[in-house]
Amino acid sequence: MIDEINRLFEESAAVVGQARQRLAGRIAAAAEILIGSCRSGGGVLLFGNGGSAADAQHIAGELVGRFLAERRPFKAEALSTDTSVLTALANDYGYESIFARQIEAKGGAGDVAVALSTSGNSPSVVAGLAKARELGMKTIALTGAGGGKCAKFADVLLDVPARSSPRIQEAHAVIYHILCELVEREAAKA
Repeated sequence: MIDEINRLFEESAAVVGQARQRLAGRIAAAAEILIGSCRSGGGVLLFGNGGSAADAQHIAGELVGRFLAERRPFKAEALSTDTSVLTALANDYGYESIFARQIEAKGGAGDVAVALSTSGNSPSVVAGLAKARELGMKTIALTGAGGGKCAKFADVLLDVPARSSPRIQEAHAVIYHILCELVEREAAKA
């Protein structure tokens, strides 16, 4: 069992290292988009399904609360948290609409949509990104290798070079913690 544990740690570290090499410039670009929106009073709408929904909530909590330093709160919301809205939209319009409809209600130019999907192909996530793009929002997608269908709608694609959902989500956590730290440090100066 210890050998398997060590192998899994090494696998995770390798994926994170590959993500650093491949995505550092794009992470900086995503940070600039988020910083600009937070400085100007724009909002960040985050969404994903399953574990990615939990990650979206985690990011929203860091932006609204604090990451490492006391500062003013930033406007951020995870779109997976209101069960009444989610179930009404899924029932009335179909599950694919659950994020797009909320983005239409809450987002606009000056705001940022952050999508999380390990495959990049979740229909509800792709539809949310497409709606955000239609509304003139900046879009950032955290996905696995290649970005799937989300790639078409992402201003910045942060596609972790892996196929394993656990390894992708582990790298996503490192990436979004970096983004939160950069946003907190730079956007709070305004």
